Amino acid sequence: MLIVFIRTIILFVLIITLMRIMGKRQIGQLQASELVVSLIIADLAAIPMGNVGIPLLSGIVPILTLFIGEAILSYISLRSQTARKILSGKPSIIISKGKIVEKELNKQRFSIDDLVEQLRIKNVSNIEDVEYAILETGGNLSIILKTNKMPVLKEDLNIDAKYEGLPITLIIDGILINENLSAAGLNINWINNELKINKISSVKDILFAFVTNDKVFKYQLKESQKG
Repeated sequence: MLIVFIRTIILFVLIITLMRIMGKRQIGQLQASELVVSLIIADLAAIPMGNVGIPLLSGIVPILTLFIGEAILSYISLRSQTARKILSGKPSIIISKGKIVEKELNKQRFSIDDLVEQLRIKNVSNIEDVEYAILETGGNLSIILKTNKMPVLKEDLNIDAKYEGLPITLIIDGILINENLSAAGLNINWINNELKINKISSVKDILFAFVTNDKVFKYQLKESQKG
């Protein structure tokens, strides 16, 4: 059992390391070649992981070979537009000027139900409001609305908007994040003062807290601390 445990840990660390090297895009949005490599790697890792009669190198060597092959293909794709089209395909326009491009829809095996569902996810209820809908190579649907259907921005109304910046998380589940506190230009005395003002006895009573760009302390107490 100990040998199986050790082999599993080794293969797990190897695969996680390789996936990290491959990049975050591959994890969240696999191309066809990347998906195939990921599936094969999973199968190759499973065989020596559970069968101690198979040498560990019999799993590691093909996994590394596939990874190197994928890395080479990715590099070629970055350098060659032709190779990129062959390996990843190209985006497909499935709605043009408010009309469904039926031929392209059928070619991509993308049903009307799939299309309507993706439009709903993008908060679009009417196909006629769409100037273009583009099915990207990773399977995501990009929506470009018609000009008169686009949301109104403050800039369009000549309204000056105050810069709000990003809120900085200070406390998670009762634990103070000191590095974020320093990044916000604050210190422990500031936190203690905010706790006193809000009548909170301890940081441990807070489920989540953050500070806004203008140094306003926002928090939510744990359920056990709510009156």
